[in-house]
Amino acid sequence: MKRILVTGGAGFVGSHLCERLLNEGNEVVCMDNYFTGKKQKIVHLLDNPYFELIRHDVTMPYYIEVDQIYNLACPASPIHYQYNPIKTIKTSVMGAVNMLGLAKRVRAKILQASTSEVYGDPNIHPQTEDYWGHVNPIGVRSCYDEGKRCAESLCINYHAQNNVRIKIIRIFNTYGPKMEPNDGRVVSNFIIQALQNQDITIFGDGTQTRSFQYVTDLVEGMIRMMATGDDFIGPVNIGNPGEFTMLELAQNIIELTNSKSKLVFLPLPSDDPTQRQPDITLAKEKLGGWEPKVPLRDGLIKTIEYFDQLLSE
Repeated sequence: MKRILVTGGAGFVGSHLCERLLNEGNEVVCMDNYFTGKKQKIVHLLDNPYFELIRHDVTMPYYIEVDQIYNLACPASPIHYQYNPIKTIKTSVMGAVNMLGLAKRVRAKILQASTSEVYGDPNIHPQTEDYWGHVNPIGVRSCYDEGKRCAESLCINYHAQNNVRIKIIRIFNTYGPKMEPNDGRVVSNFIIQALQNQDITIFGDGTQTRSFQYVTDLVEGMIRMMATGDDFIGPVNIGNPGEFTMLELAQNIIELTNSKSKLVFLPLPSDDPTQRQPDITLAKEKLGGWEPKVPLRDGLIKTIEYFDQLLSE
């Protein structure tokens, strides 16, 4: 049994990770400040004697004895990370400093949840880990993009200077149950609009692409990355290389919900990437043949069921 700290553990991805780690027989400490996380996502775990919940902001130091740290704390959807951009940067940068410092003190292994946003609006397609990115450092998304890029740099330097055992993953678009209905992400937006027979709002002409992975595939990749030897630190892309246009996604969701929604086109937001697709060759090689298992339609059906239930409560 390992004692594992999950920052952002009451969030969308964090709550799935906490559940999986507990099911594998670990002791889990979930830390969250509830800015975007919700206690409802992990309340069913509170009866487990090996689960502990701490209300704490990762920008402040925290002292605890643990074997592993998954640093997930940071709002990840544009609507949330642009709400308080200074707080977003502080969460990424100071949060990384505090968690890396903790990992250094207690000799824990730490996994940093980075993002495909470090690639910005990419000039190469698909994106490989050796691509440096094409990011606007002063744009509206820079609080998140540059915050995560800085967190990666901190990880690399704590590893080089202090021998901290680090793991860096770059998470591509992820969806599934426990997403927030108002988080502004494309999958949740489309599903909510379709279930309510509202117009589905597509930014741009709908030809921009994303690659969508189901949340259980991401969690599997995270756990496999944490289990790798100290010689492999990443970064490694964790995402689904299956690429879909926004139009294709909207049409899939309309069909699966039997919705009467119509498509409405709006101007593309500033610095919104037109293409996003991971090259997962490295993940397959280093993470025991890891690759996404859940097809888009199967994952969408489960996500639609979740939101349908949420809206009927």
